[in-house]
Amino acid sequence: MMTSPEGVTLTNCDREPIHIPGSIQPHGCLLAFDAELRSVERHSANAAVLLGREADSLMGASLDTLVGPRCAHDIRNVLTTSTNAARPGLMMGAAVPDGSAFDIAVHRYKGNAIVELEPARRDRAGRPLELARALIGRLKDLSSVDMMMMQTPRLLRVLLDYDRVMIYQFAHDGAGCVRGEAKREDLESFLGQYFPASDIPRQARELYLKNTIRIISDASCERIPILPDLDASGEPLDLSYAHLRSVSPIHCEYLRNMGVAASMSISIIVGGELWGLIACHHYSPRSLSMAERVAAEMFGDFFSLHLEALHQKNRLEAAVAARRVLDGLLREVSYHSDIESFLRERIATFANLIPSDGVGLWINGAYTAHGTTPPAAAIPALARLVASVSEGKVWGTHELSSLLPAAEAYRADVSGVLAVPLSQVPRDYLLFFRKEVVETVSWAGNPDKEYQTGPSGDRLTPRKSFAIWKQTVERQSLPWMASDRESAEAVRTALLEVIMRQTELLSAERRKADVRQKVLNEELNHRVKNILALIKSLVSRPVEDARSLDEYVVSLKGRIMALAFAHDQVIRSDGGGNLRDLLEAELGPYGGGKARITIEGPSVGLDARAYSVMALVFHELATNAAKYGALAVDGGHLDVRWSLTETADCGVRWRETGKAGMSAPARRGFGMVLIDRSVPFDLGGESELVFEPGGVSARFLIPSKFVSAVSVERGKTGAVRAGAGEQSATLEGLRVLIVEDQLVIAMDVETVLSRYGTQYIDTAATSAEALRIVTRTAPDVAILDINLGIGTSLPVAEELTRRKIPFVFATGYGDSLIIPRSMASVPIVRKPHDEGLLVEAINVALSRARADTSHG
Repeated sequence: MMTSPEGVTLTNCDREPIHIPGSIQPHGCLLAFDAELRSVERHSANAAVLLGREADSLMGASLDTLVGPRCAHDIRNVLTTSTNAARPGLMMGAAVPDGSAFDIAVHRYKGNAIVELEPARRDRAGRPLELARALIGRLKDLSSVDMMMMQTPRLLRVLLDYDRVMIYQFAHDGAGCVRGEAKREDLESFLGQYFPASDIPRQARELYLKNTIRIISDASCERIPILPDLDASGEPLDLSYAHLRSVSPIHCEYLRNMGVAASMSISIIVGGELWGLIACHHYSPRSLSMAERVAAEMFGDFFSLHLEALHQKNRLEAAVAARRVLDGLLREVSYHSDIESFLRERIATFANLIPSDGVGLWINGAYTAHGTTPPAAAIPALARLVASVSEGKVWGTHELSSLLPAAEAYRADVSGVLAVPLSQVPRDYLLFFRKEVVETVSWAGNPDKEYQTGPSGDRLTPRKSFAIWKQTVERQSLPWMASDRESAEAVRTALLEVIMRQTELLSAERRKADVRQKVLNEELNHRVKNILALIKSLVSRPVEDARSLDEYVVSLKGRIMALAFAHDQVIRSDGGGNLRDLLEAELGPYGGGKARITIEGPSVGLDARAYSVMALVFHELATNAAKYGALAVDGGHLDVRWSLTETADCGVRWRETGKAGMSAPARRGFGMVLIDRSVPFDLGGESELVFEPGGVSARFLIPSKFVSAVSVERGKTGAVRAGAGEQSATLEGLRVLIVEDQLVIAMDVETVLSRYGTQYIDTAATSAEALRIVTRTAPDVAILDINLGIGTSLPVAEELTRRKIPFVFATGYGDSLIIPRSMASVPIVRKPHDEGLLVEAINVALSRARADTSHG
């Protein structure tokens, strides 16, 4: 056991048994009884003087003899009700037979009943209760951790009269940082400074967790020994829970080197762990009364609870904010087919989810970075390290160079990494980075400040301690806390859900594409046979008496060219098209015969999928009509009509008349099955085929999600063109936003708009750039290319809708499926742009916006 300064050195102070110092501080005395408070077994050397007894009369004396029967009875009652050594029983101002009054604390520990007596201070009899109420009343109004760190030291310094009050937070390794400070104006500031774990060694931190308040009345005082030092069994007296326990001589030297004469520390305990200390320094000897210390202890308990509540609140708010961001990603990803590009575009968003200095995305061997990160050339080696240690789980380190020697080259920028795996196999990662901590911390105090050097050397000064701390944390970042890992796990779960959902969608589309491919292969074979049969029929048809051979050849060539055009429409239908154009292409070859063909309906656009399906259906119907139905006889009539329902579905009616004796075929071939089942199978719509006496009748219903009733088409009447027909073609004075990822196309549109009087044109190639333009300068109208190659323009459309700014969709692809139902009424123009249709669509959008404004 080390009981004197000579026995303690800097090399062994981390093993110093400070809980059994064998001495106490001089501002009180201590009596150690057996567990039942029968007789004194040990006492402090000053007890006889303070109690007015002879020095040799204490050992074996009863409690009644020393403090009187009445006081002894009260002490026994207090000890009976005190079941926790960390919360000793207390008696304030207890009188003893000689007329003296003492503040008394009593607790049991390791078979001893320990009684501590301090002369009562009558001048502060009412202060403790007032002090506790004032401290707690002010603290409960502080609503953030930063406010607590700033205001609490000020509050305590005013109420406790110490020269300096600090809030000192422990790190994971026992090192500490001054988070808050209030001080005398002439004192050097320690705010923001870090100190090594050796300044408050492990055993001291353990005692702070047990005994939550510790006071040093005079750092230069004489230590009062416990007599005898050891009991009959050779055991020292354990003073872990004694308020009067003397402190380490090394710590006292540390205080004296700073000029500090007295101190008090209040433990801050959060979640059962020692979070930090409220450290009070005074530059002359000072001791609070026992009652004042209890008030400070109560404040420390309340501070700890309030701090823990704010930490939980902050963690919950951070989790909710992160979840909101991740939910937004989940919603947005459904509009994107390229998940990799989607994630790379949003790399800056991830940086906000976890406190870090930079974030990187490593997918399929390609790297995207934001903020302070390792050089791109270092990422493959880092990814290999993560793959070898992470086991497919979130993994982190704050000492990267100790695991990856090559990281020494960039340790100042990156010493910490938190890796979030994005695939089941060790391949793809989202990486969060932190800088070396010493790069961001430097001593902020007076560089000319000098500290006295004690017998142990200048190691025991704040500036030297800070230098030692910097040496111990080189090549380290701030560590990743449990809350960081929880957020990382939430990110991992959400991103895996995004990736899995995208994979499932692609897999489903792949299966459907395989089925469609098989059907198309069969149809191609069937179609080629039909075309050859039809051409053979046309060629073999006899020349009418009134026509020459040359006329016959011209007519035959025209019909064959019309068939080729119809076939070409199917091949080119990736971007969809107009229903009327499709019917005219399929029925064009038969328009010159004696049968009459009627086509009637509004301007309706079909997306690529519906256009392809209906092309097959109409071609089969037209071929059959030409071979067996109304188009094969003189006087036959084919009537095709379509309209839109209240739910925006498109209904099509095909009716043949003039073919006498029509009946259903005995066998349903492939073509018949194609007519009957294509629309329900591929589009989820309806179809009906009936063989009436005068000819075939068919009905089809195409669901609204495949239909664009407001597509602008030249020369066709419909909802849009009828509404826009009276509008002026001029765009004089308008500010137009063009969102287009192809520069040549964007320049072409700019030229068209300029010809029609537009004076202000803004062009953007990405949604992010477009949103910045909209925020900075609101346009009058916008032209949005739906598919921008990397992402879509739907976020821009949503912002324009929110701001009530009209816009037009422009596309060369079959993108109507990704347009939300809420935007189904937005005008659409096809690429390549026809300038008349483009201007007409802009006027339609402007007209509707003006109408909405007037109605509002």
